[in-house]
Formats: sequence, C-alpha cells, structure tokens
Amino acid sequence: MFQNQWHLCLAFFRVGILGYGGGPSSIPLVQKEVVDTYKWMDEEEFTNLLAVANALPGPIGTKMAGYIGYRVGGFIGLCNAVISTILPTIVAMIILLTFLSSMSEKPWVQGMTKAVVPVVGVMLFVLTIDFLKKAKSGLGWSITVGLFIVSFLFVEVAGLHPAILIGLLILAALFSKNREKERERAS
Repeated sequence: MFQNQWHLCLAFFRVGILGYGGGPSSIPLVQKEVVDTYKWMDEEEFTNLLAVANALPGPIGTKMAGYIGYRVGGFIGLCNAVISTILPTIVAMIILLTFLSSMSEKPWVQGMTKAVVPVVGVMLFVLTIDFLKKAKSGLGWSITVGLFIVSFLFVEVAGLHPAILIGLLILAALFSKNREKERERAS
C-alpha cells in the first residue's frame, strides 16, 4: 500500500512539475506515467478516461489525477495524486513568476517562454498520432478519418465545444448498443 502511494506521489509530482503549458500538455506525461511506467491502465482505458475527462468541466490534469489516484489507492490515493499534481505547480508558479516578472524584459526570458511552445506541440502531435492509431485498430481507417474530419469541422469551423461533441458521441454509442441488443433479441 505504501509503495503504491509513493509511486502515485512520484508519478503525479513529475506530471505537475514538468507539465509546462497547461492541462493538455500534461496529458502525454500522465499517459507515460500511468500506462508505460506504472501500468495502472492500458492504452484503451487511458483513452476512455481522457475522453470522459475532456467532457467534464474543470482542469483535466487534476480530474485525471483524482480518478487514477482513487483507482490505485482509494481516497488517500485520490488526495495524494491531486496534491502531488497541484502543489509543485503552485510552488513553481510562485517562484518562477516572481523571477520572470523581474526579468521579463530580458531577451533570454522572452526566448525561453517562446521555445516551450514547439516542445508542447510535438508532445501533443505524438499523442494525436497514438490516438489515431488506436482508433484505426478499433474502427478502421475510413470511420477514423471520417470522425476526424467531422470532429475537426464541428470544433474548429463551427466552434462547437469539444465536450458537446464527446457527449453526442457517447450518446450515439449508447443508443447503437441498445439497437444491437434489440436486433439480437428480435432474431
């Protein structure tokens, strides 16, 4: 039990201290710790958790930490993971912003903050490729590409909030399962 709590603390401390750029940038780090390092979840479970966490309101990093912490270590694990995620960030933010605000006119500070953006972009791109591969293995290329294009159009062109789209897809999946069951009963 103590070992699980220690691993939760380490995993989410690393996510909290290295997840520079906000919640979405921390997702690949959470995936690395939860799926690859400690194997608390497989890829499919993580993808499902990410979809649900995106659909719910609030910061994604703390929602994921809370759920994973609870699953691994109960209520204490929940508190441990959430505190391990947010406390380093709060302390680092106080120290860093105090330092950066005193040096904000220096070119090296401006360059440093701009240089982080491409790194976060690469991390999100790698995560996107992983998700597309997983979707392809479950749905096939045609449905995956179709859903990708439709999702892009709804979110980026029409301005639909991603949570609404995810909620609609969850409802569609629930109703399609009910239809399959009705067909099985009828035959």
